[in-house]
Amino acid sequence: MQASTSSGMDERRENALKSYRDKMRAHETSSESLKNLRFSLKDLAKAYEKTEEDIKAVQSIGQIIGEVMKQLDDERFIVKASSGPRYVVSYRPTLPVAKLKAGTRVALDMTTLTIVRILPREVDPMVYKMSLEDPGGATFAGIGGLGEQVRELREPPKGVLLYGPPGTGKTLLARAVAATMQTNFLKVVSSAIVDKYIGESARVVREMFGYARDHEPCVIFMDEIDAIGGRRFSEGSSADREIQRTLMELLNQMDGFDSLGKTKLIMATNRPDTLDPALVNKSGDIDYEAIAGMFAIRDDREYIIQEDLSKAARKVGEAKKHETKIEYS
Repeated sequence: MQASTSSGMDERRENALKSYRDKMRAHETSSESLKNLRFSLKDLAKAYEKTEEDIKAVQSIGQIIGEVMKQLDDERFIVKASSGPRYVVSYRPTLPVAKLKAGTRVALDMTTLTIVRILPREVDPMVYKMSLEDPGGATFAGIGGLGEQVRELREPPKGVLLYGPPGTGKTLLARAVAATMQTNFLKVVSSAIVDKYIGESARVVREMFGYARDHEPCVIFMDEIDAIGGRRFSEGSSADREIQRTLMELLNQMDGFDSLGKTKLIMATNRPDTLDPALVNKSGDIDYEAIAGMFAIRDDREYIIQEDLSKAARKVGEAKKHETKIEYS
């Protein structure tokens, strides 16, 4: 009799413990669901506020685009409108005042001239196209013969100059950097930014570095840097002087008053002997120079085949048609 009573109590105890564990698991699941719902509620609230602002912007009669010139006190700013006049204005209380710095693009209400929105930096179409470059599926593991260069790139340095004959893996290294790093990437063909109008090339360089600073961390890859980075000289045509002005702007952005911060620079050329000394020697942002070895001769092979020699000879022959003889050391 006592044994049956004891077994019945044990069974009820086990059932009670099982029920308790089930309820605890259900409680934990409900708590996790409640936490997720609270997070989603915050996101929905932000989306709702943004939608409300967008609806008000669509229904409004229009806004004036301007640029913050100076902050007078805690509540007033001097804003220059795109049409020319300057206004002393206040701002909407919901806007973050810390972001209203000199040079910030803003939108003003047509009637009250109040700052109602902070606008992103105006991006040049050429610079925006640079940011859309697809690096492809290049990886460091798929690059042979450049083990030392890959190791140095992973440090990482402040800036890199890659040089060597055509077809030796300079652009491939930059593509691997872009594909493996979770950063913004700008691919710049230096010859493409040279413009016939005075000052346009320097403006594109300023826009490019400004975009990179606004989207840090960012890597800028400048291919064919010898197109704008050649040695400066006193005599020359107006086109040569424009290229020299572009080089001066590049040097100013690299080693000027404002530091690059989390913006890194990779330059590539097959004519290192023609580069201006200030570009590679005096600039503190180029602290590593690497020669790209012959890509066909791999580190993990102790021999070369006829195809490797044929490709190398063909590339060197094509290069000699367009270049003078260069010694790569």
